[in-house]
Amino acid sequence: MEYILNGEKLNTCMIGTWAWGTGFGGGKLIFGKNYDKRQLSDTFNAAYDAGFTFWDTAEIYGQGSSERLLGELIKNRPVTLSTKHFPDRKYSEGECRRALEGSLSRLGVDSVDLYWLHSPRHIREHMTDLAACVHDGLIRSVGLSNGTAEQIRLADEVLRENGCRLAAAQNHYSLLAMEREADALRYCAGNGILFFGYMILEQGALSGHYDSKRRFRTLSLRGMSFGRGKFRRVQGLIEYIRELGKIHGVDSSQIPIAWAVSKGVIPIVGLTKPSHAISLNDGLNLSLSAEESAELERLALNSGVKCKGVWE
Repeated sequence: MEYILNGEKLNTCMIGTWAWGTGFGGGKLIFGKNYDKRQLSDTFNAAYDAGFTFWDTAEIYGQGSSERLLGELIKNRPVTLSTKHFPDRKYSEGECRRALEGSLSRLGVDSVDLYWLHSPRHIREHMTDLAACVHDGLIRSVGLSNGTAEQIRLADEVLRENGCRLAAAQNHYSLLAMEREADALRYCAGNGILFFGYMILEQGALSGHYDSKRRFRTLSLRGMSFGRGKFRRVQGLIEYIRELGKIHGVDSSQIPIAWAVSKGVIPIVGLTKPSHAISLNDGLNLSLSAEESAELERLALNSGVKCKGVWE
């Protein structure tokens, strides 16, 4: 499947850097550990050499530290950049532009290819402001994160009124969150809006590498939100993901990614090791059968587990 952004063909995957940040909102808080800068540099190089040139970050990931690190790594390398602003609860005129300028400074670039409103607050006001940033050459395209179908429609409507269009939506999408996002995905597919899915692996819970015996670190956001009880309920799904990995000769973590791609979703996959980058192509090029996809969905729905982030 081919995707176009700003008139250019995209990779079928965007690489996420949520875990790259340090401090509040960084890898330690979310995933239970900070990642070594050298390791992340090696990971970037491996991914870039494998052809992954579409990178996603946000000001809130480690309070700007993820953006700064990514900015160091992309110097003198052609990449497609995506970053985000998490809006305040109360609207402030010029807020998005100020946040954008801070992100551009940390990334060391003059403009960004795709800029997201990270939460659907004050959509009309912020989309009007972001349209002005597009016209000023600071942004090439605008996206909305964590929005419902109606909020996505409103964002696109406001941008159209200001001579732009909503290019993309970015939502939590996985086998354990597919029902909630069905309307948003359907709306985007019918209106020429790219749909990006994050947490496709549920931060590793659906990678096949964890289960009720080998769980996440307790003192982490993912450990508190996906504990022993949930792992027990999705054990059948995890075992089937592992089985499919063996059948197709790929790492089990690539099975949920291949499933998401089959739904018309552009996956956002976080990488923290060079080996992750090397195996990622397997999932993007893998075609699951209709029967295999249906069984994944049946096991997910029958588990009764529905995942939702505290920010959603």
